[in-house]
Amino acid sequence: MSAYDDERVPVERTSQAEAVGGFLAAASIALSAVAMVYRPVRLVPFALVIAFVAVGLTSGRHARLAAFAVGVGALAWLVGMIVSVLTGRPLF
Repeated sequence: MSAYDDERVPVERTSQAEAVGGFLAAASIALSAVAMVYRPVRLVPFALVIAFVAVGLTSGRHARLAAFAVGVGALAWLVGMIVSVLTGRPLF
């Protein structure tokens, strides 16, 4: 018998939807970052849809990441539009 037998802590497993929501939130953040420098009108709406789906799928572990993805998407829209207008590049 080991001294650690009584100190076992059960591992909290995440559901499959929770894991997919985390990956979708990360993908949305990456797509938002790309949208800031390349055609924000085309990419940011898709990034926001992905972020909102991630918010719907997550409830515990990745909920803050999904909420952060929505904020990053909104900020990417603003920054991407400003950069595109100031540099004279096409919006879409």
